[in-house]
Amino acid sequence: MADQGSIDIRRDDTDIKLVELRKLRLERVVLVGVAVGGSIEASERSLEELARLAETAGAEVLETMLQRRDRPDAATFVGKGKARELAAAVRALDADTVIMDDELSPGQLRQLEELVDAKVIDRTALILDIFAQHATSREGKAQVELAQLNYFLPRLRGWGESLSRAGGGIGTRGPGRGPGETKMELDRRRIRRRITKLRRDLVDLARTRDVKRQRRERAGIPAVALAGYTNAGKSTLLNRLSGAGVLVEDKLFSTLDPTTRRLDLPDGRSVTFTDTVGFIAKLPHDLVEAFKSTLEEVARADLVIHLVDASRPDPAAQVAAVRAVLGEVGAAEVPELLVLNKADLVDEVARARLTRQFPGVPLMSAATGEGVDELLAEIAARLPHPEVLLEVLLPFERGDLVDRAHRECEVLVVEHLPEGTRLTLRAPPALAAALEPYVLAGGEAAPATPSDRAPVERR
Repeated sequence: MADQGSIDIRRDDTDIKLVELRKLRLERVVLVGVAVGGSIEASERSLEELARLAETAGAEVLETMLQRRDRPDAATFVGKGKARELAAAVRALDADTVIMDDELSPGQLRQLEELVDAKVIDRTALILDIFAQHATSREGKAQVELAQLNYFLPRLRGWGESLSRAGGGIGTRGPGRGPGETKMELDRRRIRRRITKLRRDLVDLARTRDVKRQRRERAGIPAVALAGYTNAGKSTLLNRLSGAGVLVEDKLFSTLDPTTRRLDLPDGRSVTFTDTVGFIAKLPHDLVEAFKSTLEEVARADLVIHLVDASRPDPAAQVAAVRAVLGEVGAAEVPELLVLNKADLVDEVARARLTRQFPGVPLMSAATGEGVDELLAEIAARLPHPEVLLEVLLPFERGDLVDRAHRECEVLVVEHLPEGTRLTLRAPPALAAALEPYVLAGGEAAPATPSDRAPVERR
């Protein structure tokens, strides 16, 4: 939404708050892309995505402009001639804001604003704005605020002119908005103090999450992380599998806060599924840094389910963008199961093309349930098996251990006898120790060997 009216800037010792008095209407924007070294088709796709981002942020896209250059202009990114053309389009369309499809330096933003005589933001500021609108948890809000402050701190001077001209709006929401030239150094010191506090808070929150993760690891519960491009269907899949009730919208970054749910696989083992924040091409570095503690859930997982939106025109580019971010957070070595989602939106011709492009990759639909059972079976096959193979006879009064065995172990054989329940299973070390008193004679606990991992009769 665009803001029309005055802005009252209030300062305290911990934050810079902007109270906006506004008439609500869709902010009118012009999008600008620059094809540098890449193909025009790739730049056009990027501009289409930028339009969806702008609409997600609450804007009305009036026009898109695409320029081909050998290299960006050092002063304005687009060059003075294109800037004058852009200024004429802004006046003719009565636009509020220009959104660039690349990250601009503080100097480029300032000079382009002067030439265009309108607010100018870049793709990074737009994505940060969307995250600021959608973060709901304490940790999510702190992560987004930290990314905003790190982004806006070196741009504080230029944003004063933008705010006085446009009254805020997309790209200026959040704690990083600068008040202009007045008390610049004082504001910078306050922002740096706020950054320090946010980093301390995030360390404390990460410590709490580590305790929960270590508890799951001690119980021997495998962890599966859902990763993928934004709007690839991760939340829909988690809801399908566990009834998690995660918000699902046809918008980019409709959910930011990770959700973890526990469920049973077809072989009886319990696993945790964690829905992570969606990725995107040109994901701001400050955002990756701020969310790194959350994204470490992916790096510590036993398996990453990499969901791909099969209905998009260039799924391979999305795969490359996601893998780049996974590498940045240390998850490149985690086993990956690539899955094409949204099969319900793909016709037979597109299915044949996807089969050629991604041989052996399963095609499913989290929305309709097509292929979900096959996906769960594949997950069970790929997850590491518990380490200890043993045969036990549990008396009836130890129903608690029978329950734990079914939840935490891979149960191979179940037999109900007059004396109790006889189980042949693979168990994590912690549970194997608890089961040790009930190991049958001749069935001592032993490390599982490769032959043990061959297909066996399931219960």
